[in-house]
Amino acid sequence: MLTLALSRWTRTSLLISLLAVPVNSWASAWTVRVDEQNGLPTLTYGGGPAFVPSFDFWGANWGWTGFYPTLKVDGPYRYTLTGNNKDLDFDLKADIRKPEPQTLTWDFDLQAHSRQSDVMGGGIVWRFDPGLIAGQMGDPVLLPENRGWAWGKNPEGPHVEMRFDPPLAKVYFERGNTDQIRTFFYTDPIKPGQQLIKAQLSVTGDISIGQTASERFGMSDPNTWPDDQLDWRTSPVDLSFLNATEKPAGKRGFVKAEGERLLFADGTPARFWGTNMAAYSLFRTPDEEIKQQAKRLSALGFNLVRVHHHDSPWVTPNVFGDLQQLKNTQQLSADSLKKLDLWIKSLKDEGIYVWLDLHVSRPVTAADNIYGFDELPKEHGVAELKGYLFVNVTLQQALKRFAEQYLTHVNSYTGLAYKDDPAIAAVLITNENDITHHFGNALLPDKQVPKHSRLYMDQAKAFAQAHDLPADKTWRAWEYGPSKLFLNDLEQRFYADMISYLRTLGVKVPIATTSTWGLNGLSSLPALTAGDVVDAHSYGGLGQLEKNPLTSDGMINWLGAAQVLGKPMTVTEWNAEPFPLPDRHSLPLYVAGTASHQGWDAIMQYAYSQQALVEQWRRADNWNAYNDPGLIATLPAAALLYRRQDVQPASTRYVFAPTAQALFNQDISPANSVLLRTAMEKGRLQIALPSAPELPWLQPSKLPADAQVFNDPGRSLIDPGASEALSDTGQLRHNWQQGLYTIDTPMTQAATGWLGSQSLALGDIALQLKTPYASVAVQSLDDKPLNQSRRLLISLGSRAVPRAEDVTPFHVEPLQGCLSIKAPAGLKLYSRSSDGQEKNQPVDYKDGHYLITFDGQHMANWLFLK
Repeated sequence: MLTLALSRWTRTSLLISLLAVPVNSWASAWTVRVDEQNGLPTLTYGGGPAFVPSFDFWGANWGWTGFYPTLKVDGPYRYTLTGNNKDLDFDLKADIRKPEPQTLTWDFDLQAHSRQSDVMGGGIVWRFDPGLIAGQMGDPVLLPENRGWAWGKNPEGPHVEMRFDPPLAKVYFERGNTDQIRTFFYTDPIKPGQQLIKAQLSVTGDISIGQTASERFGMSDPNTWPDDQLDWRTSPVDLSFLNATEKPAGKRGFVKAEGERLLFADGTPARFWGTNMAAYSLFRTPDEEIKQQAKRLSALGFNLVRVHHHDSPWVTPNVFGDLQQLKNTQQLSADSLKKLDLWIKSLKDEGIYVWLDLHVSRPVTAADNIYGFDELPKEHGVAELKGYLFVNVTLQQALKRFAEQYLTHVNSYTGLAYKDDPAIAAVLITNENDITHHFGNALLPDKQVPKHSRLYMDQAKAFAQAHDLPADKTWRAWEYGPSKLFLNDLEQRFYADMISYLRTLGVKVPIATTSTWGLNGLSSLPALTAGDVVDAHSYGGLGQLEKNPLTSDGMINWLGAAQVLGKPMTVTEWNAEPFPLPDRHSLPLYVAGTASHQGWDAIMQYAYSQQALVEQWRRADNWNAYNDPGLIATLPAAALLYRRQDVQPASTRYVFAPTAQALFNQDISPANSVLLRTAMEKGRLQIALPSAPELPWLQPSKLPADAQVFNDPGRSLIDPGASEALSDTGQLRHNWQQGLYTIDTPMTQAATGWLGSQSLALGDIALQLKTPYASVAVQSLDDKPLNQSRRLLISLGSRAVPRAEDVTPFHVEPLQGCLSIKAPAGLKLYSRSSDGQEKNQPVDYKDGHYLITFDGQHMANWLFLK
């Protein structure tokens, strides 16, 4: 894996300034790329979407039909697109080229095999960012004669034109809205035969045409890469010392929320780095393996596990038992509970706490005596609760019945009811279930659920009358204004009732209501404050480090916008998709560094496993981090830096304090607020909620004396032309133009992002890589600064691609380049094989630095200097 460092890799060469990086290697503010998911051009501005196209085709009455294209990268800016639509019986092919620096072309070949009548047809739908339409770009315009569209109002600014020849069947704005254009290849009827259509995208101004992800990350064949060195039963590193003083979990008493912090009963701060154990992993993992996996989780650095999808109808058996034989949800399965008992006991023995959800997506049946059951959406004979739960008392009673049986169940291994076990850290009432943004529309009068609509409308009418609000506005769930007040109140009343019931049962730990998730704006936060903590979920996509906070939101911003002043903040889910993103190894370091700086209290990756942990089941997907070197490569490093608090909390407190009128009457979120995005790049971001006479339960946030308070969501805290930000502690640097994130502390020094073909130096390390995108973290394992430590962990992240059909082992991209580490003399470098065997590696020591060369042929994600 390693060779002796060559003399040309000198300390001097490794200290070359970042300013030496060629400008053409940095990301342009405006970039068009061919999307590898569909072969169509996307335009990004500062890393965020400016327009996003998709293939969409419809049958009769706008019934959507499936079209799943495949793109092949043939070479630099040369691609082949293929796809077919079985419902409408046509094939599509396209040759895609970049004939000129600011031009992309598509030669479409469509073959319709039969006549299709009474269909809507379809083609490409283009969705434009409304913010850019309202701002510098203006409205898109349609070209004459159905030949396409153009966008960009300033002749000297960025401009895009998409032209089709011959003219298309139809080009129009959807419902007259200029933020969506439909360019149809087919209308009714689709006639059999061939269509040849040439499309040309031309850009001017400072828009560049960039490479696809495959081209940017490197076109080497993953089949030539070495296999990963993961053993699914053991840990590549051993961080269990972090849990040594906490065994068994709960020894410090129950977790409690006090002000903005989580504490144990003995006053010790509670700080959780966690993951999710979900679905089949809970109920189909053998008993002995449960104990082994608990040990592995501890070694990986986790001290919190959330039990999730324990009730979901697609999981069988689940907590109710075998779904094929389920008659009702009145009782819980003794066998399933015993599996959960063992998980809790095994985790507790390793110093790992447990987070319990009461409702993820549990079903109800006709035998559960649910009011309006016939109206509820069903699949396989069972019904869904989300949204309806807030108005249907019988659904609430079913949830209470479950909570009582679940939380008062006595663990057969510990002898403690779940509610009485201090190893249970927190309880969540309902997962990803709100009416302030997501499920309110399901209750409206036009949704053919008359019983639930009547309950909803009666509540809305009563709220409007009680607070002198316009009745015709209060029920309109899709609008801002009085409806957001009403929806928050309706949610909060349910949460308050549930929390009171849970306390009556004897639940002592913090209770979360639901999570802010799926693009919830700030107007969804008030109801969540009924709980002891505010919880958040966020899922990102490719290129999170390239998101320019001046223009674009990233996954980290949606988490930051959930930090309510005066409340602890938890994150029960974070991840990115689609799988397998080539840069996913960056996320643990990015999340952990930000969470430490922002002062978040509990962070849980989703998920360690959704599949049964057994020898014969080695599937790779986005929800099984346990066998994915793309994430495991840096998850232990993230755990160590977060739990040890290597990154200092922010010294500056930025508080966004909207008025009640602003909070409830307009959409405020990271998608449109530059303040929310830029504040957390520098200091700690918190949201101060206002009082509202219509919501007497909403306690206004008390502004701290040290807070810098802002009322304008459009206020930027970063200079307009900036390309990077340095945290107020000086330990975190985010350069979005280069797509780089660095952590520089005495005991953790790390860099992740586009590290290739440049030199980078932190306090005690320096690196120079040829691999385009990578993560490198060097950490002390003996609580001494790096330059004094005699036990060092080196974590290395790169692309990891599963085999065909998404099976393991993964192919892992080998790093090429050099790493220098300042540390005491006399240490040995070694790697560890998948079976745990240590292998010495050559290393050169010169002028107080260890010089390690990566040969581009071999790969281990972890090295040790000891």
